Amino acid sequence: MKKTPDLLWLFLFFIIFINGFEAGGYQASLYTIGKVYDLTESSKGIFASVELTATMLAPIILGSWADRTNKIRCLLIMMGIQAMAALFVFTSSLQAVFIGGIFFLGLTTSALQFIAIAALAEYYPVTGGRKIGFMTAMYALGAFVAPLFVKYYLGIGGDWRILFITLFIGTVIAFAGITLWGRGEPKEAKGIKDSAGISGKFIFAGVFLLCVVMCIYVGYENGFAFFVDTLFTDALMSDYGKFALSLFWLVMIPSRALVGIYSKYARKILIASVIAIPLISAVISRADSGVIALVLCIPLGFACGAIYPGVLNILMEYCADKKATATGMITTATGIGGAIFTALTGIMGEKMGLRNAILALSGFFIISVVSVLCLREIKPNEVKS
Repeated sequence: MKKTPDLLWLFLFFIIFINGFEAGGYQASLYTIGKVYDLTESSKGIFASVELTATMLAPIILGSWADRTNKIRCLLIMMGIQAMAALFVFTSSLQAVFIGGIFFLGLTTSALQFIAIAALAEYYPVTGGRKIGFMTAMYALGAFVAPLFVKYYLGIGGDWRILFITLFIGTVIAFAGITLWGRGEPKEAKGIKDSAGISGKFIFAGVFLLCVVMCIYVGYENGFAFFVDTLFTDALMSDYGKFALSLFWLVMIPSRALVGIYSKYARKILIASVIAIPLISAVISRADSGVIALVLCIPLGFACGAIYPGVLNILMEYCADKKATATGMITTATGIGGAIFTALTGIMGEKMGLRNAILALSGFFIISVVSVLCLREIKPNEVKS
């Protein structure tokens, strides 16, 4: 019996879930990894930025290739490399192998991220806007589950590298699913690509401003997420750090799903989010209780969660048929922001304390507010019915 290709979306979602699981798991493991390799706060920031630097490079190297090549084939190649990198990290305790493996994990997760999003938009031109919201929610779901998983196996004496064998297994499952259900086109895409979606040209100015927003947001997200456990442990004298990280990601799930459902309000949601994040961060940076800081992670995560799907939905109005190129530019921007601001958070945390580092990091959202306001002056492409 012929396999139906309409399950493709499920495995595209699963790829994004794995990416979120890897990100949240690495963030939750950084404190332990720092103890294993005897790292300072600055060194931990640099360790985190290795993966994020690779995240930045992947779209530059692979963006145009993904637009020219069958996206399913691209996904399979990247998952093969990802599985090998995860296996290398799991099987070796050498610091050099760890750094190399993390670099390739960053490269492949980045590529899988933007190619899977582009494939979703291409294969599901009618329901793509709504599906993008749920797809990005899968990233948040993975990032929510991972810290709890890490906390559990570390608590029972498990090795910190368990995260990477789990990543390997998940990647193999996704590879099998895409191989089985990635052949052919979903019914939605047949005979409709030329009559639905976005018509027009690639508008660089609009894409660039959205890249700026994502650069600042992901820089903040990674700076906060990688060091929130340390903030709770060292500054707030609380053991709620991993719970705070999970809660931060948990509330992104409904946030991103709602942005997908109400995608026509994406611009209004985006401006509200970039204003709310620095305000909430300022309160967290001055909190003197772990419980208060934990509770504040709820509105912070909700505001953060809205940015990614909001940006992606708006992006489709400016990229026309160059979806992989545009999402690749967005992913490059996230890599730049993640690499620079995560390292900067570690350096600032060591020099001025993590409270002040988080506050300073949130101040960059002023640039995001200006970018979103400027975006209103750039006319997007027309949406076909």
